[in-house]
Amino acid sequence: MSDVLQLTRDLIARASVTPEDLGCQALISERLQRAGFRCEHLRYGEVDNLWAVHGEDGPTLVLLGHTDVVPSGPREAWASDPFVPEIRDGVLYGRGAADMKGSVAAFVVALERFVAAHPGHAGRVALLLTSDEEGDAIDGVRRVADTFRARGERLDWCVTGEPSSTAKLGDLLRVGRRGTLSATLNVIGVQGHVAYPDKARNPIHQAMPALSELAARRWDEGYETFPPTSFQISNVHAGTGANNVIPGELQVLFNLRYNPSWNAEALERECEQVLRAHGLEYEIRWFRGGEPFYTPEGPLRAAAREVLAKFSGAAPAESTGGGTSDARFIAPLGAQCIEIGPVNASIHKVDEHVSVADLEALPDLYLALIERLLVQAS
Repeated sequence: MSDVLQLTRDLIARASVTPEDLGCQALISERLQRAGFRCEHLRYGEVDNLWAVHGEDGPTLVLLGHTDVVPSGPREAWASDPFVPEIRDGVLYGRGAADMKGSVAAFVVALERFVAAHPGHAGRVALLLTSDEEGDAIDGVRRVADTFRARGERLDWCVTGEPSSTAKLGDLLRVGRRGTLSATLNVIGVQGHVAYPDKARNPIHQAMPALSELAARRWDEGYETFPPTSFQISNVHAGTGANNVIPGELQVLFNLRYNPSWNAEALERECEQVLRAHGLEYEIRWFRGGEPFYTPEGPLRAAAREVLAKFSGAAPAESTGGGTSDARFIAPLGAQCIEIGPVNASIHKVDEHVSVADLEALPDLYLALIERLLVQAS
């Protein structure tokens, strides 16, 4: 059994449902320390974070990943136990196989091979892991980034191992992600009997024109390879359950996924301007999930394009699609960020899986990228 396959199996066997790590990072730390890495454990609240570094001076390349996974759902829905890794017909099954314990294992193997072959390499190569990517993402990389910012940690390039490929390993290079901004809006009315609307104030009726305006708005025309900004209402709740009572309050949850044309502060201001223009009495709580990031043409993007073309046989598509990743917290530190990982077909699903052949190719892919940046370019 290959080294990367065995390590992936060992990680899957630890049921590290967010924010638990259950020893994944300790296992990895022990391996990397034997390879000469300096390992620092940063625990914030219930979250474990690992920072492992090799090298002294020069540009820093960070491999970014997470050891937590989403819940498996009902065991009986899976063909095999989600936390007992099983290989069937050349495919490894288990929660986290694709998202992203396979990539984490490949990172570790690639790093071990790199420092063994280049013990005196230029620059620094590092691994950053968290157990809070699938959860609230408060005490994970977001908090680590604050620590790095305070102590002046230099980060130049970041490769996140999120499953980015579509049909074939290496067929897509993610060069950015949209920002995310969420809100909980409470519109205040006056409760009353539906037969006497003059003695009440219906917050649903009051809010509908404002929400319709926000939902229908064309926020922008997109940015570079980013799609236009999107406003989506995800939940609406009001009322007592009785059909003869005008509710006294309406709660609305909504989210904006936005490109670099905007930042969170500007979007908050625009939304609240609409709410005020419609005369609403309201309270709103905002949650800034992360600003958008975009990596323009440069050494990292060029190196990744060259390496992926060799592995997939064709130049990769370059995309800013998808949801969010922890790279949104690293980019503001000044690092160029990309995402390269296995095929994204089964993540968060029942019977999550990864091709064994793809998994065993991943360390070579990451190693080639590290060498391209820290050896060939030096």
